[in-house]
Amino acid sequence: MSNTLPKIAWIGLGIMGSPMSENLIKAGYDVTGYTLEREKLDRLTAAGGTAAASVAEAVRGADVIITMVPASPQVEAVAYGPDGILDNARSGALLIDMSSITPQTSVDLARAARDKGVRVLDAPVSGGEAGAVEAVLSIMVGGEQADFDEARPVFEALGRTIVLCGPHGSGQTVKAANQLIVAVNIQACAEAVVFLEKSGVDLGAALDVLNGGLAGSTVLTRKKDNFLNRDFLPGFRIDLHHKDMGIVTDAARTVGAALPVGAVVAQLVASLRAQGDGGLDHSALLRAVERLSGARL
Repeated sequence: MSNTLPKIAWIGLGIMGSPMSENLIKAGYDVTGYTLEREKLDRLTAAGGTAAASVAEAVRGADVIITMVPASPQVEAVAYGPDGILDNARSGALLIDMSSITPQTSVDLARAARDKGVRVLDAPVSGGEAGAVEAVLSIMVGGEQADFDEARPVFEALGRTIVLCGPHGSGQTVKAANQLIVAVNIQACAEAVVFLEKSGVDLGAALDVLNGGLAGSTVLTRKKDNFLNRDFLPGFRIDLHHKDMGIVTDAARTVGAALPVGAVVAQLVASLRAQGDGGLDHSALLRAVERLSGARL
């Protein structure tokens, strides 16, 4: 039976990209992927995808091209230049960038792509590694309604909450707000954990009851075990949250929005990186609070 679903090229098979691309394969899509690490390509082929030797090879002939890379410089590196997406994608292809980058990078990419006949959506996600694996991500999208409607079946294989937020760049703006809320929330939880432990309270019991009331949150649900077990295996690295806090503080300054608490948490994230914790999960904000409270880590 011939596959009538659009052919997908996937660029970037990291913590998020690998499980997301595999969910598309499970949904019946023909996925050709490219990433820098050989073992990630092997994982893709083991899941039923096809490995490409370059960005250009991956995108040639694809109907939909999805990028999931760390930051704006990597998006620009894979999109532009003779070996990049725009010079090798077919006219009429749909490029969906699911990376978390600056809103301006998304706006510029959409403009450059239009000249090549390529349509673009910015579609960053929230939900972390668990949300990617379980295909329950929240997907915030910027771009044209018609392109969003066309991409919806692809998004539905990846996430549960899928919303067009406005024109190009809007998805990234909403993602920046998401990262602000998540960082402040993790910081508040981390402070509560240290306060509770120093007070001699049963931490597991305390977090259970807190999570059942107004203090409850997806952050507390997802990160409770990280706090309890001091397990900071990265689902979302401090390094990447540091990048995102830079995006939201810069964008807020541009539009004239004050982020007083966000600015403090951005500095705490930066301090964790400076102490060598950049590769840990963002729940490791707990380590910063512990250090401030006298622990020698």
